[in-house]
This record gives sequence, C-alpha cells and structure tokens, in this order.
Amino acid sequence: MEYSSVDQLQKLLTEEVFHYAKDAKKAAGRALGTFVEIITFYYLKSWGLERYIAIERPLPEYANADLTHNVEYSLHPAASKKLIAFTDYDLPLTAKKITNHKKLMALNISKDSIKKSKALLSKDLILRNACTICDLNDHFLNTYLVDYSKCIARCAIFTLHRKPFAIFECKRVDVEEGVKKGPQTIEKAKQGAYVARAVSSLQKMRYADGRLGGLIEKKDGTFCLQEYHSLLAKVIASNDSELLADFILTIGVLSNHGNWFTSENHNKELKVLAQSYDWLLFLTDDGIAQFIDDLLLHPKKKFSPVRNAFFASYTGEKGVNRFTKVKVALSADAALQSYFKMQSQTIEGWFNVIAPAQKNLARLRSELKTLKNKNWQEIHS
Repeated sequence: MEYSSVDQLQKLLTEEVFHYAKDAKKAAGRALGTFVEIITFYYLKSWGLERYIAIERPLPEYANADLTHNVEYSLHPAASKKLIAFTDYDLPLTAKKITNHKKLMALNISKDSIKKSKALLSKDLILRNACTICDLNDHFLNTYLVDYSKCIARCAIFTLHRKPFAIFECKRVDVEEGVKKGPQTIEKAKQGAYVARAVSSLQKMRYADGRLGGLIEKKDGTFCLQEYHSLLAKVIASNDSELLADFILTIGVLSNHGNWFTSENHNKELKVLAQSYDWLLFLTDDGIAQFIDDLLLHPKKKFSPVRNAFFASYTGEKGVNRFTKVKVALSADAALQSYFKMQSQTIEGWFNVIAPAQKNLARLRSELKTLKNKNWQEIHS
C-alpha cells in the first residue's frame, strides 16, 4: 500500500478533512470506525445477504429479555417478500407511505407500529439501508431499494422474524498520541465478549483441562454437551428446532493497527474476543488503506460518487451525513456495490480469520447460507 500504516492515513484525514473539528484526530478515528462498518455491510451485501440484514436492532439476551444490546448487523429469517414501485413524485419514500401501498393492505398494519420517522429514500436521494418500516409482534418489515431508474423506484419488502440467526459486530479503538495502546481497548473487548456470550442458546464453558465446551438446553431440561466447535457444527447442520430456535451465530470484525495485533500475535484483548465469538475476523491495515485510497482519496471516475458523498458529509455542518452504514447517497451506494463486486477476490484478502483456527471466509459464507435456508417458519412454530 502507498501508506506505511493506518496511523498515517488517520493523520492525513485529520489534516485534509477534519481540520475544522475541535478534536480532529478523534473525528478522523470515528470516520475510520465508520469505514470498518461500511466495508462489513457491503461485503455482506456482495454475498447476497442484504434482504436478511437489520441494522442496530435491539437484541435480547438468551432467556433474559430484560437486557437488550444493539448490534451493528443482525441477520434474520425472511418469511415473505413483496415488490412495489413508486415514482419520483412520491419521494420521500416514508414508512407511512410504503405501508399504505395497496399490496400491503392485507397485513392490517397498526398505525402505532409504523416507524414514522424512517424513510427508505429521501427527496435528495439519500438511501436508508435495511429500512425497518414497522413491527408485527414476532416479525418486522424491512424494505430495500431494488433499483431506481427512469424516475421509478422499485422496492422489496421482506417480513423478517424477530429472532436473528447470526450477528456481526465491528470493533475499533484508536491509539492516542504518545502511548502504545488505546486505553479503552480491553474495555471494548470485554463489551464485545459479553454480548457474544449472552445472546445465543449455545453456551460456552470450560473443561478442567482448558478445552472449550458447549452446551445447549433442550425442552425437557436435559443438556446437549460436547466440545464447543463440534457442537456448533452439529447445530448449524441440524434441522432440530430444539437446537436452532434460539441459536445465534456470532461474528466479530476487528480493526486496527497495533491495538488488536494480528492473527499470528494475539494479545490479551484478542484472546478474550477469539474465545467469545464463534467467528472473529481481523480487517487488516492494507485492506482499510486500499478502501480509503481506491474510493476516497484517489478514486477512478466511476467510483467518484463515494468520494463526493464522503466529503459532503464532513463539512463541519450538522445533518448532512450521507456516508454511514445507515444512510448513504444513492449514487455512492451504486458505486460501492460495483466496487465490491469487481474486487471480490481482493476484498476477501483484506480479512484474516482469527477464530476458529484453520477456517476461511468460504466456510463462514457456507455456514450463513446453511442457516438462512433453514425452514425457520417451522422451527419457530
């Protein structure tokens, strides 16, 4: 890469983009965290998983619904799909407007359940990713923009089950000037580890000899108990509702440079996370640097909408952000999708698999495909 480290890139962003901010370095660090989230989202989107994704939806702990945790991305079983269309005269495409469409009338959606503040597409063509438009008891409706051309917006509405089958969390901590490691690194690790261990019915435990065990309770009060990764594979392959009903595959995505170290050099924080998530991925310095260089600093003409959305978002004015995991300029979304499709093999190399050992992203993709294709309607009946 052209830059020796992400630290150098952060300093460059501090000087050239966030010079207006009171704490320019911290603002640049927050932007780097946003890039990690965006990379993760569009990588999942390139895997064909967009229709299953909810963003920052509260997730209750297993058998302890009083405590919920917002996670970056949760993947939910999709029960049904409807396609509807609007003209640009209908913009903004608000949740109220979408739920009033004649194709959704049969759902008898309560007005109180509609997310009135949500809009899939604004008048100035800002897209809301994974836009939740209403809640329906054990389900909720998410809408996605299929395409927008010739003044016609085609949308897909999916009925998603409240319980996810997988979650993704992104973690990044800055390095402060004059110190070797960010002071909040271990606290961030503990936060992520707690959520990863608390949300799924498949629980982790230690044998006396240090091996990681797994157990899952059945309806009759008995336990299925064996070595953790063997039991994890058994659950994923199973069609048994007792094993799957409250199971959630947990995936962590980490960056960056010096705080979490590498797949070959685990520090305390990385060890805590590696034994807590089912999968732990490390987004490398080279990967995030190439993303920044290719799309934000020196993009080809066809990717310039990404750069434009980024610089338009960071002007020092409030309410103009159009480059986040939630809201993104429509033109930037199209460019990002194109980039991730064209660079799929390169982007796969941006990630190191920390855990489980000897596994790769193809295996993770296979596990997610297996889970999304389960007969969840029967499992949750």
